[in-house]
Amino acid sequence: MNPYVLLAAAIVSEVIGTTALQYADGFSNLLPTGVLIAGYLTSFYLLSLILDQLPIGPVYATWSAVAIVLITIIGTLFLGQRIDLAGVIGMALIIGGVYLLNVVSDVSVH
Repeated sequence: MNPYVLLAAAIVSEVIGTTALQYADGFSNLLPTGVLIAGYLTSFYLLSLILDQLPIGPVYATWSAVAIVLITIIGTLFLGQRIDLAGVIGMALIIGGVYLLNVVSDVSVH
């Protein structure tokens, strides 16, 4: 399977797990706890499949950066969280770094 499709699925799984963490209440709320465990397990399983085809540095950087942006958007739109200009600039720097790592840098597979 296309590693970029797997990466997208891994990111979505991680975002679902992290969003469920907000509702798990210290792992005492069982349904969100189950969702977060399933999300994280799925995410790391998919990540392990990707690493046979792509180098870990750019993959992990992309996974982390996209997840950070998505979680921030979810938090802002649905969880009543706020982001200020410094947060937006910080996320832009993260995205810029991932761009440099994936497009400009010459990182090779294994």
